[in-house]
Amino acid sequence: MRRSLAIFLTVTGVIIIFLIHSVYTLLTLLVEDGSADAIHSAEIPAPNSPLIDNMAQYIPKIIHQTYINESVPEIWREAQRSCIDLHEDYEYKMWTDAKSRELIATEYPWFLNTFDNYSQPIQRADAIRYFVLAHFGGIYIDLDDGCNRRLDPLLSYPAWVRRTAPTGISNDAMGSIPQHPFFLTVTDSLRDYDKNWRLPYITVMYSTGPLFLSVIWKKYMSSGSNIGDGAGGGRVRILMMDEYNRYPWSFFSHHQGSSWHGKDARLIFWMGSHWMMLTVMGFLLAGVVGIGLWWVWGRMLLLGQRRTKRRDGGLWERAMGWGWRGGKGGYELTERREV
Repeated sequence: MRRSLAIFLTVTGVIIIFLIHSVYTLLTLLVEDGSADAIHSAEIPAPNSPLIDNMAQYIPKIIHQTYINESVPEIWREAQRSCIDLHEDYEYKMWTDAKSRELIATEYPWFLNTFDNYSQPIQRADAIRYFVLAHFGGIYIDLDDGCNRRLDPLLSYPAWVRRTAPTGISNDAMGSIPQHPFFLTVTDSLRDYDKNWRLPYITVMYSTGPLFLSVIWKKYMSSGSNIGDGAGGGRVRILMMDEYNRYPWSFFSHHQGSSWHGKDARLIFWMGSHWMMLTVMGFLLAGVVGIGLWWVWGRMLLLGQRRTKRRDGGLWERAMGWGWRGGKGGYELTERREV
């Protein structure tokens, strides 16, 4: 029994280790707050402060946005206009579906097949933002993010992304110099993460969206690449929530968005708001499954032991000359053998 218990515990332990290894990066994201690389409020001069002119500029003055075509819906025009009007000295690039595909076909033909075969249009919109930052540099802004002030101070960080809740980073506002190692890593990783997870929301989030970007960011930090400031460094700075859009001095203002979310997204959001209950239920289910597996394992061992005893008993009886005659007497001596 001790041996069977040891085998059962060993097999269970191997399965648990495999599962933990498979989701280790996701688990570490739960405790990663990005504070070590945060862009602190004290680093950012107030809007229109003369100190802004003394800051180094690494990121080129380019604003990138994406949409199906040039006809941006009315609901986002105010946000779009706010960024254009505040940055008349910036180059503005609207990446339509046609322009996005042309860039991929011309500059990144190795990715064109993946780009064309994405099942959701938002995946192409996600992917192109990484490629344009890696290729041209500049600042990418979602159409549902308006500009609350000029973005000049953010040009001083060779690469930055923003913190999101409850964990990880988002891809709705990002900045980079051309060929920054982080965004090169992101673009190079897209094909490996191109998997269908059945639910469209999960597929988008983990193949090209914020969850994908968060996982790559965490792996990038773990690899030791997230070091070095300045144009030649690899560090990625984090724009925290206060600096993002919570206050009048924050850089962005948020407008209605998430037009690609479907019914499965509402399920995911419900799960996120009830995560404590689901976690408890998960542990209970795991306990029930574990007890069930232990019971099945024990039954299998018991049946195996019974079969072994019957087989060994039959061999002993035949060797000693005893046999089954039926009737009330059961066993009787059928042949005496001297031993």
